Amino acid sequence: MADEIRSPGKYLQEAIEEHGWTQTEFAEIVGRPGRLVSEIIAEKRGITPDTAVAFAAALNTTPDYWMNLDSAYQLSKADPAGDRINRKARLHKRFPVREMSKRGWIKAASSDDDLEQAVLKFFGIASVDDPIVFDHAARRNYGTELSTIQEAWLMRVFKLASALNVPKYSESMLHAALGQLEVLMTEPEEIRHVPRILAECGVRFVIVEPIPGSKIDGVCFWLDKNRSPVIGLSFKGGDQIDRFWFNLRHEIEHVLRGDGRNAAIIDDFDDALASESEAEKAANFAAADFCVPHKRMDDFIARHHPIYTNQALIGFSRLMKRHPGIIAGQLQKRLDRWDLFKKFQAKVRHIITQTALTDGYGRTISIEL
Repeated sequence: MADEIRSPGKYLQEAIEEHGWTQTEFAEIVGRPGRLVSEIIAEKRGITPDTAVAFAAALNTTPDYWMNLDSAYQLSKADPAGDRINRKARLHKRFPVREMSKRGWIKAASSDDDLEQAVLKFFGIASVDDPIVFDHAARRNYGTELSTIQEAWLMRVFKLASALNVPKYSESMLHAALGQLEVLMTEPEEIRHVPRILAECGVRFVIVEPIPGSKIDGVCFWLDKNRSPVIGLSFKGGDQIDRFWFNLRHEIEHVLRGDGRNAAIIDDFDDALASESEAEKAANFAAADFCVPHKRMDDFIARHHPIYTNQALIGFSRLMKRHPGIIAGQLQKRLDRWDLFKKFQAKVRHIITQTALTDGYGRTISIEL
């Protein structure tokens, strides 16, 4: 390209010769050092606004004429990386490339081409513009399309869940397992048994740290031609004990109902629109009733409202065989009192990530999964 576009020095030399001037004479006319004129002609110096104005006045042209000549020439010499940069920009605009690299979801790349291929391989597509295809349609529960950040998180859950070996799913065993899970709700440490109990029922359970802005608390979908359910949690909203049990039971209800077979169920408990569908209402009711049976909670509120004491909370939690933090969480939601009994809401992420297949939160899973 540089050979096709002439330098402004070439045009200057021709213009000087046409007027019958020498370089020294022209330099005197425009009031510039002779060295400046010779260096422009030798392509060692560019055109500045001041010199463009001077040349235009002497040669009966315009300053823009000389500035445009210089700009075109400088651009012609620039590294022809426009296409490469455009491809890279499109890749980063569509996909959370930086987060994927930081989390080890894609291999370290030595070139832009290698990086692009790693991202495309992760999503199973041939080009940046190709649609991402899951085994089932992936939409938020009220029908809106997923963002590519959400698609990346969901794809990671899909890959990790696919790597788990579990027996054939049994709906009857999962129903029975609810009793086993309920026994674990007295102490935070007991949560470590959850992945094993779910796996014995044929449910694949994984935890993937959320990408900022992903707006996903959990997901339910099915693998192996709708025969193997998957539950994925993110701890986006926090890792309090009450949140964990509510979110988990919510996703289990989706599995028991057979939700997620035709389209992945994406849950964001901070979004009011997400609770409008029949499936979400059923899952929310089952999850809340599992944490604290509705009738028992109604009775507790009726007896103690509006004054709730630590003693009353602890006594009720013992009666219900629940950790006080689980009771506290349900009270907060029922009463819209989010400051109530917060000190009882124990953190559990550090416990469950010891036994569940976890990606993130200080843990990196092999890219080959």
